[in-house]
Amino acid sequence: MGDVSDPLGCPTDNGQIGIVDPEFRLIGLHLYDGLFKVIPFDNKELLTEAFDIRLEELQVLDIKFLYGCVKPTIVVLYQDNRDARHVKTYEVALKDKDFVEGPWSENNLDNGAGLLLPVLAPLGGVIIVGEETIVYCNGNSTLKAVPIKQSIIRAYGRVDPDGPRYLLGDNTGTLHLLVLTQEGERVTGLKIEHLGETSIASSISYLHNGVVYVGSRFGDSQLVKLNLLPDATGSFVEVLERYANLGPIVDFCVVDLDRQGQGQVVTCSGAFKDGSVRVVRNCIGINEQASVALQGISGLWSLKSSFSDPYDMYLVVSFISETRFMAMNMEDVLEETEIEGFDAQTQTLFCQNGISDLLIQITANSVRLVSCTSRELVDQWNAPEGFSVNVASANASQVLLATGSGHVIYLEIRDAKLVEVKHAQLEHDVSCVDLNPVGENPQYSSLAAIGLWTGISVSTYSLPDLELIRKENLGGEIVPRSVLLCTLEGVSYLLCALGDGHLFSFLLNASTGELTDRKKVSLGTQPITLRTFSSMGTTHVFASSDKPTVIYSSNKKLLYSNVNLKGVNHMCPFSTAAFPDSLAIAKQSEFSIGTMGDIRNKKLRTIPLNEQPKRICHQEQSRTLAVSSFKYNLDSKEENEAHFIRLLDHQTFEFLFTHPLDQHECGCSMISCSFSDDNKFYYCVGTSYVLPDEYEPAKGRILVFAVEDGRLQLIVEKETKGAVYSLNAFNGKLLAAINQKVQLYKWMTREDGLHELQSECSHRGHVLALCTQTRGDFIVVGDLMKSISLLVYKHEESAIEELARDYNANWMTAVEMIDDDIYLGAENSYNLFTVRKSSDPARDGVRGRLEVVGEYHLGEYVSRFCHGSLVMHHPDSEMGQILTVIFSTTNGVIGIIASLPHDQYVFLEKLQATLVKFIKGVGGLSHEQWRSFHNGKKTLDARNFLDGDLIESFLDLNRGKMEEVAEAMAVQVEELLQRVEELTRLH
Repeated sequence: MGDVSDPLGCPTDNGQIGIVDPEFRLIGLHLYDGLFKVIPFDNKELLTEAFDIRLEELQVLDIKFLYGCVKPTIVVLYQDNRDARHVKTYEVALKDKDFVEGPWSENNLDNGAGLLLPVLAPLGGVIIVGEETIVYCNGNSTLKAVPIKQSIIRAYGRVDPDGPRYLLGDNTGTLHLLVLTQEGERVTGLKIEHLGETSIASSISYLHNGVVYVGSRFGDSQLVKLNLLPDATGSFVEVLERYANLGPIVDFCVVDLDRQGQGQVVTCSGAFKDGSVRVVRNCIGINEQASVALQGISGLWSLKSSFSDPYDMYLVVSFISETRFMAMNMEDVLEETEIEGFDAQTQTLFCQNGISDLLIQITANSVRLVSCTSRELVDQWNAPEGFSVNVASANASQVLLATGSGHVIYLEIRDAKLVEVKHAQLEHDVSCVDLNPVGENPQYSSLAAIGLWTGISVSTYSLPDLELIRKENLGGEIVPRSVLLCTLEGVSYLLCALGDGHLFSFLLNASTGELTDRKKVSLGTQPITLRTFSSMGTTHVFASSDKPTVIYSSNKKLLYSNVNLKGVNHMCPFSTAAFPDSLAIAKQSEFSIGTMGDIRNKKLRTIPLNEQPKRICHQEQSRTLAVSSFKYNLDSKEENEAHFIRLLDHQTFEFLFTHPLDQHECGCSMISCSFSDDNKFYYCVGTSYVLPDEYEPAKGRILVFAVEDGRLQLIVEKETKGAVYSLNAFNGKLLAAINQKVQLYKWMTREDGLHELQSECSHRGHVLALCTQTRGDFIVVGDLMKSISLLVYKHEESAIEELARDYNANWMTAVEMIDDDIYLGAENSYNLFTVRKSSDPARDGVRGRLEVVGEYHLGEYVSRFCHGSLVMHHPDSEMGQILTVIFSTTNGVIGIIASLPHDQYVFLEKLQATLVKFIKGVGGLSHEQWRSFHNGKKTLDARNFLDGDLIESFLDLNRGKMEEVAEAMAVQVEELLQRVEELTRLH
């Protein structure tokens, strides 16, 4: 491992290039203008000392190694000072550490030439891809060329490992096949064929049998199949799979579309035709199929028409004083029915399909066995005189009942009869029981789980003797209300839910009944009812409560995800032939049936736009989203752009209205706000006119729209002398960043009743004020070159004055105010930093300076910050009061920055330093070096930032490594696990 950086070099404007000699003699790097770095291999294929060779060509567009050359030979595509493009070859003389003039060169190529494709031996040479022609050149014969429709090709993949076919992907997402025709070892011509449309390709890899992977940084990557015959549209391309890519994210907003108190991120993602709006959420969606108003439901169970039937037939709905039965008819309609052997005049406590094609109903007075075929009563067990069943559980062959005063009765189904096997009296009353099988036999459980009212405990008992195996005191004063034995991803658990929304989980030894690895999480504030269900062949757990949650396993770890519903009291799986994997859900006043989205892909919904979104804003009052977007018009003779403001419904994402912008006008900023003395909410859009002959926009507009009847109504139009890069609501007024100044407008009502924006005051002195944030009377400005400035609005003087600034030269991309004194910034060298406002005016000279207090290399280009959270925080959780900021990047990353209390930061900082010793970076790279703040001028150690991804990787260590880390930290493994897992609840 070595360092190839050069502090004196000028980084290349056209991007870094790294290539490997086909004979593995050396690696070539073009990182700085005028230099070609060579890293040779020795005889043992190990890298040796690198050296630089001076490269005359400064504007290098592409470099490749040629095949079939005795000495390592590169071909360079470059542009001269007159914008003409040429190729030139050089041999790399390793002994002399210099270039030798290559065998051939070619001048005056297509002005759009930008890509080189080296051709395998014995043909050799190179294919030069331009915007209008593709040329084959090897210096030994005349050029072979083929014209193409004007496009920019940036991705290619070789089809044959030793043949002359290439796949090319252009900027419109079109996939082409390029074929070199040959006679012997001589190329006779080029042919190109249009195959079809894919995502805009950034890389193309031909796999096998016509299957191609198309990697895209502008949209979703795809796995496609190339067919021999075209489809109805003439395309030879068939998409097999899509791989979600959020990047580039240029803007986002945080909304609560389901009104759950939990944020969802709606992004402007993708570019060109692959642009889209993406909804990223940390909850699982239930798609409601049918619902009816129904109050007082106390329980739900589904039953099959026979024990072996793969689908459910009946739905048992229990109320306080009766039970109703519903069944699917031949038309797949759910209608009320009767099950004659069941007691419909009382509340049902539990229902279950039993062996021998029996149905089990448990009520306060009895346990009934009913035939699936005749629906008549087969056998009945009655509660002892003076007692009634309080809680119950059953599986296919066993029944467990609690009848008060600590009495527990265990029954088994034998030869279609109920047989009382064991009667035991526990020390306290029973609050919940479960018999769900977790062993090898899915019809019989050797374990029972029982929760007690007094003593607040949960225990495991052996069956059939009802002997205590393990008792876990839960502590506190809240009673366990639901207990469940389950197996997720082959791991057995005991889950115990309390009446205050807390959930305990234990690892369960299915053979011995021992409980280990106790953990506690908060899922809500009301009692929880636990029930297993199956989705796509995998078992999960549904926790019904005021904030319903799905508990599932991934990589042998329990994960929790909120559901987009409020206040679910009961749930049961109801999978029918017409609606497989459906759920029956009972709320306080509603009964519904719905399907659950794929839990593995719970976080993403895509709304294709087929154009590029730039800005997005949500308005809760009108239940809409506004999107500023533009579309390339490729059909006209001259390529141009058309810009729009689109209005979308915030639930369905249907287009409601489109407002076209002027020619050459594009949207730069957008907010939703209200003004002083006006209760209406408006969309405010800042624009700029981008003219080809202008170095900097000299004109823009502020457009104020009202949403009326699903349409955008233009209320006010205000012309500006520059681009409106940022807009903020500011004390009932509108704050705009326009080129070099920050301008404040007030909302005025004229005598004719119309509104207008009137300039109040401004502040100048910026290079370009790209981003602004406000808090109270304070304004933070992120400048193109001059880092962060803090301004203050003075009411008495109606003036904006500079209070302090960061005097470092940071090129800002985004800013956010963490609180009144701490401000967060991101700059174009992929770093984050925080600055602090001085609160002591007595310190001479300090008040005018923002002190840098935190620095960190993120490695991502941040496009936006926004306060918010993707999870619901509960007040009693340790993490409940932690403020979080969401950020997005051009690579498609959505991240969280959390402000930690000092003691927690100190603890996690120590953990991070310990983990670095146990977890090595990819390639052995130093974590400390990677996270150091570096911007080309200085390199500083990271401070006051922690790497959450590294800390959470503790959970991926094996138990032995965890114990070593815990020992080094001088804490218990369980405590460390709990604190790190609590950290994961932030996102």
